Amino acid sequence: MLSVGLTGGLASGKSFVGHAFADLGCHLIEADELGHQVLLPGGEAYAAVVREFGNQILDAEKRIDRTRLSALVWGAPERLEKLNSLVHPPVIAREERRIAEIAKSDPGAIVLVAAAILVETGRYERFDRLIVVFCNRDQQIERAVQRGPYTREQVLARLSRQLPLEEKLRVADYVIDTSGTKENTLEQVRAVYSSLRSLSA
Repeated sequence: MLSVGLTGGLASGKSFVGHAFADLGCHLIEADELGHQVLLPGGEAYAAVVREFGNQILDAEKRIDRTRLSALVWGAPERLEKLNSLVHPPVIAREERRIAEIAKSDPGAIVLVAAAILVETGRYERFDRLIVVFCNRDQQIERAVQRGPYTREQVLARLSRQLPLEEKLRVADYVIDTSGTKENTLEQVRAVYSSLRSLSA
């Protein structure tokens, strides 16, 4: 089994690229989706996050409203660090359980773990290969604003707190530029997949 990290900045096209790899037969694990799961009522991080940030982050069904929670932490690095300390360990535990299940059932598999801060946390070193997805900054801003719920100013603030793209590219084994057409991006995905498949054979 080959384990591959997939990362990139805000609105850089990680999800599109990840699903393109899945369409080619890779197993895709999305850290953001696992983050949703551990924050659901009964999830591993739910009680601790509500205790830390209060009932103001809950909606009428007692679910954590991620937009409200995000608003509390993005302007306060120490609060964001606290949130990450509560959410990341159970997310990583779920990732590792899923990888172990795949390794057992499909020893020749290529497993992609898509996560935003693999390089920042040093976790990228745990994977056999690292793919970094990027596009130009103007496209990042435009895509992030279109996707919502953030304003242009909020997007710029978030980007200013992310690790510079150059730092991520420096440790990448593969780079996929999503600035062009979708077909151009898919061509790059197919080329990287071919290389990964030769490594896992």
